Amino acid sequence: MSILLSPLTIKNVSLKNRIVVSPMCQYSAQDGYANDWHLVHLGSRAVGGSALIIQEATSVSPEGRISAGDLGIWSDDHIPFLKRMTDFIHQHGSVAGIQLAHAGRKSSFDVPWNGGKQVTVEQGGWATVAPSAIPFHDHDIPPVALDLIGIKKIKADFKAATLRSIAAGYKLIEIHAAHGYLFHQFFSPLSNQRTDQYGGSFENRIRLLLEVVDQTRELWTTEKPLFVRISATDWAEGGWSPEDSIRLAAILKKKDVDLIDCSSGGNVHYQEIPLSPGYQVQFSAAIRKETGILTGAVGLITEAVQAEKILQAGDADLIILARELLRDPYFPLRAAFELDDDINWPDQYVRAKPRKKII
Repeated sequence: MSILLSPLTIKNVSLKNRIVVSPMCQYSAQDGYANDWHLVHLGSRAVGGSALIIQEATSVSPEGRISAGDLGIWSDDHIPFLKRMTDFIHQHGSVAGIQLAHAGRKSSFDVPWNGGKQVTVEQGGWATVAPSAIPFHDHDIPPVALDLIGIKKIKADFKAATLRSIAAGYKLIEIHAAHGYLFHQFFSPLSNQRTDQYGGSFENRIRLLLEVVDQTRELWTTEKPLFVRISATDWAEGGWSPEDSIRLAAILKKKDVDLIDCSSGGNVHYQEIPLSPGYQVQFSAAIRKETGILTGAVGLITEAVQAEKILQAGDADLIILARELLRDPYFPLRAAFELDDDINWPDQYVRAKPRKKII
């Protein structure tokens, strides 16, 4: 059997293969509430055979949303429909995970298909917060620099969201510390110019994430998987670097984080990203090699053979697919055929299962 379609156990969760649905915002919620779109979107990927389905960035507070269409978990009222989704995913043999997030200065933006521009308070948006009063774009309204009371609230929001994630039936939590959102804003010297205990040195800039990881692990217990998504580089001079990411990953491993989801970029608008197939695999490979922590590879991975080669090379432990799974919710079923493997199909779809290749 291929590595791509072989099982992997992380803590008390057994994954039937190494294919993961990356958290991808759908911008289709209202007041944070999930709806039928989210159920069908995530449920179809479970039916399609992905082992782990990580729900899109789900905001721990209203002001932490990227847009008004983001999912939320800041209210107990959000739990019932989320529980309906996790139940469906688990009924079909996949594992439901949730990505907990706060967008910081990259919040209060319109949905992409409306242009994705910042929405002012007068237009129905909200005031944004960040480690420092530095806007993402020069023409954006500057965020409010968080004081210690504000930071305390951020931690409390993540704590409450963790408890609600338990109630909603998720089996895995991923903390979103990538793509220029709040924790990444604290990491990077390009967005963090603080002079207190949350700014300046490397240790200070990662402090907030470590505090949230500690409190999450206390509530989540040591038996459940905990992932952290990071941007391994800012792709900009003077910013967060791959070396910083390796150093952070080593610390997170000691904090009982199970896997680093290795993305990149998103913190500054002038980043220069050298896009090519699998362009971010180098980061999952380096972090895995240098620290021994499990890693997930993501970014322009579109073919089963490509994914298998990444795993065979020891460059990652999981393959985290985004746009390819938007194009094809049944990628795992197709991958099995292409790799000459045999995996279970939903009973309702078995009559469409192709014959094995004849080599």
